[in-house]
Amino acid sequence: MWLPWMEFAVVLAVMAVLTVPMGQWLARCFTSDHHTWLERLTYGTLGINPQEQMGWQRYGAALLLSNAVMMLLGYLILRTQDWLPLNPLEIAAQPPHLAFNTAASFITNTNWQAYAGESSLTNATQMAAITFLMFAGATTGVAVCGGFVRGLARSSSLNMGNFWVDYVRVLWRVLLPLSLLVALFYVWQGIPQTLNTQTLATTVEGARQQLMMGPVASLESIKHLGTNGGGFFSMNAAHPFENPTPLTNLVHILSMLLIPASLTYAFGSMLLQRRQGWVFFGACLVLFVGFLSLVFTAEQGGSQLLARAGADQQASITQPGGNMEGKELRFGIADTALFVTTTTAATTGSVNAMHDSLTPLGSITPLALMMLNCVFGGDGVGLINLIQYAILTVFLAGMMIGRTPEFLGKKIEVREIKLVMLSVLAHPAVILGFTALAALWPDASASLNNRGPHGFSEILYAYASAAANNGSAFAGLNANTPFFNTTIGLAMLAGRFLTLLPLLAVAGSMAAKATVPAGPGTFPTATPLFMGLLVFVVLVVGGLTFLPALALGPVIEHLQMLVGQLYA
Repeated sequence: MWLPWMEFAVVLAVMAVLTVPMGQWLARCFTSDHHTWLERLTYGTLGINPQEQMGWQRYGAALLLSNAVMMLLGYLILRTQDWLPLNPLEIAAQPPHLAFNTAASFITNTNWQAYAGESSLTNATQMAAITFLMFAGATTGVAVCGGFVRGLARSSSLNMGNFWVDYVRVLWRVLLPLSLLVALFYVWQGIPQTLNTQTLATTVEGARQQLMMGPVASLESIKHLGTNGGGFFSMNAAHPFENPTPLTNLVHILSMLLIPASLTYAFGSMLLQRRQGWVFFGACLVLFVGFLSLVFTAEQGGSQLLARAGADQQASITQPGGNMEGKELRFGIADTALFVTTTTAATTGSVNAMHDSLTPLGSITPLALMMLNCVFGGDGVGLINLIQYAILTVFLAGMMIGRTPEFLGKKIEVREIKLVMLSVLAHPAVILGFTALAALWPDASASLNNRGPHGFSEILYAYASAAANNGSAFAGLNANTPFFNTTIGLAMLAGRFLTLLPLLAVAGSMAAKATVPAGPGTFPTATPLFMGLLVFVVLVVGGLTFLPALALGPVIEHLQMLVGQLYA
């Protein structure tokens, strides 16, 4: 049993090594005064003045305007895909409620899919709408993170940079070149990249089988690098065309963690406080390893219900043991647990197993990581959410021990705490509010495959995934209904912007403050003690907020599983 832990250690060590060069690359992207010719061409085409400096209000307005226009474009493509080329299978357009859900999903970096990709979308739509919005959502998150950190770094300033410059630079310098390299690697590993929609194969039994094809490799690269998660196929990363080899599985995992982890180093570099960046990295790593241990132990321990049915769940030379329901044999328990933790920690949503088949204790890991939404987190927004908890930690620590609430040389005052709490409370309000509405909605139960606490967990997981901009699902919920498409779409938009905009206001407020030197009353934040306190605050705040909901779902389900209680 020591081999899986060695694998986990090696993967996390590689991720830590990649954090430094990637973090340096991101820091240069946000701080360089040089504009490449491609960037200058883009500025000229769009009519952008790269020298313009924006306050947080104008920065946020540019963010909302750009995302609204791109969401509308994606919606129109989805509604008219039956008229577009590259549709030899004559796939119909998506209905209005589904198109709204899909457009909202991909512009918010959620990539929730209430449809089967290979049978609901054309190759034109996969490229022009889905892949396009994958780049748009991810680029927005990283760009806003750059502006947010710049606001924290500045002193006595009324601006935090230029949104359009940040967006264009992240697109041209980071996501596009990285995606190209990873896509070429995926093609080498056997992931298809073609404009053909299908191929016919002859099986061993002599039958003819239709295999759906398309530009899969290009989508897969930005899918993981951009912490998007939407699959070309409904099986997502469990499909052999999306994840054909152990090496592609490893690169998927590293791609999901690459930018979120590296942004902690970029943060330290931009503020000339490398230790502070490593403190944030360490806090995320501690939480990541803790939740990884929970899901691996739970799944390797197996299911008592399967044991009662006579299933052999003991690990041996011939089988991995544990709860193998809903898992790929080629990945087993260890690679599944690592993937589950990574995809929900980085709020990607890509899956190589069915989360609906996790044990009750195992399912707490993806639910908790989405509810906390700051353990590395999605591209850009994960670090922003973690810093909100850091500001809250500084405030609480200062109040408890009588120290001055300061963060990065700036005094934390009433305005900052109000804005931080607005963001902190918006996240659970969206999740729990929509979950309560769905639980009471008369027709919602018809979408459930399960009754009892697991059925409740399916609903809770859906809205947690939407609000956290994750996109994975328990898969036992039929979400393709007008009610769920509309409410989940609204949850994705609210989870993205109702948390992001208040924190942009925090950055703007911090930029306007003068930096004060640390004094005897300053609580140091670049220390292991603060790292531990930050982890404690994240767990306590998240635990107090979501524990009652978790108790109604996976906790009760676990207790009932121990006594063998089932629901018809």
